[in-house]
Amino acid sequence: MHIKAVLFDIDGTLVDSNEQHVTVWDAVLRQEGKACARRTIHDQIGKGADMLIPTLVPDADDALCDRLAEAHGTMFKERFLDGVRPFAKARDLLARVHAAGQRVVLASSASAEELDHYLELLGARDLVAATTSADDVGNTKPAPDIFATALDKVAPLTSAEVMVVGDTPYDMEAAARCGIAAIAVRSGGFDDAALTEAGARYIYDDVAALYADYERSPLVR
Repeated sequence: MHIKAVLFDIDGTLVDSNEQHVTVWDAVLRQEGKACARRTIHDQIGKGADMLIPTLVPDADDALCDRLAEAHGTMFKERFLDGVRPFAKARDLLARVHAAGQRVVLASSASAEELDHYLELLGARDLVAATTSADDVGNTKPAPDIFATALDKVAPLTSAEVMVVGDTPYDMEAAARCGIAAIAVRSGGFDDAALTEAGARYIYDDVAALYADYERSPLVR
């Protein structure tokens, strides 16, 4: 079936921000005496705070979860957000999808404020048909809420008519829970086995590679 909409993750997919998030989570966890190895933190990137914190700090009560989430959001926005840069060809891929008549949707576990910043950074306001952020849902990835909400925003399209592009196993898992096929990109730092086991049907190095292969890619086939 022809793909009529593409749901793009942002962090690690369209913009190079995963390591910055690792650095921030490392700092705020240490502040609370809950230090974790950087690799352990990295392996949870792609989840929102609601899903990441209970995994890294299983004994965290609601108050600690709230403090950690707030501290992460504040530090990331104040110290790192302005330094995040798009991956090569990120906007070009969005423009190519838009030019083909496919709806471009940004579907992220980031906050609405961060998503709005990335829309501006990518120069994509005129290309994007809809957005979904952590502020729109009860649970972030790997729960299906982000992509399910995005799918609602492109109704009456069905899950068979859309495709997800993301960089983490949590994107792949969330897409699979919605019955949506997913393309994974390696730019987030996850290995192929983790992406495939989580449900990735196709894997590209990054969005530049997907852009270069667009006419032969699953987005067209």
